[in-house]
Amino acid sequence: MAGLTDKMMALARSRRGLFGIFVASFAESTIVPIPFETIMVPMLLANRERIWLIATVTTLGCLLGALAGYAVGYFAFETIGRWALELMNATEHFQAFQGEFDRHGFWIIVSIGIFPIPFQVATVGSGLAAYPLLQFLLAATLARSIRYYGLALLVLLFGDRVANIIKRHESKAKIVFWLLCAGVVAATIIAYLQ
Repeated sequence: MAGLTDKMMALARSRRGLFGIFVASFAESTIVPIPFETIMVPMLLANRERIWLIATVTTLGCLLGALAGYAVGYFAFETIGRWALELMNATEHFQAFQGEFDRHGFWIIVSIGIFPIPFQVATVGSGLAAYPLLQFLLAATLARSIRYYGLALLVLLFGDRVANIIKRHESKAKIVFWLLCAGVVAATIIAYLQ
């Protein structure tokens, strides 16, 4: 962990630090299911004078990645998903899921965006359910702003203690992370079977 922290702090101090955090945030919301705090906290600690700019760039990278994930879910459903549902005779089950997502999707997206659940679940799932794009963006912006600006505020107020807490509880956080992932998968399977 110390090696990653040192690398992130060096990147944070470099001229390409903001671009690096933007790309890392985009990747975290599209293809890399890692808790982003391990990357962001060292960046914030190394650049406390630019803490709000880093939180903004992180949020923007994540939102661009969220749009990419939404597009993947939406277009994959249109090209492969409909065919697969018809093949499995599951169109009615999917319509029921879509109805639930229409009713509660905003808060589902917000919850997934705040808690340490891979954001791809929300982005691709929203595209699959053809959730309204503007509502999706509002929910994603709210969730990720709470998460990233909240983390920036914690670093501003408590500094190095935030990094120490993350290091100390990293193993527990990973266990909770994978349990939450398993719970989301199980809930999705149960929803489809009902």
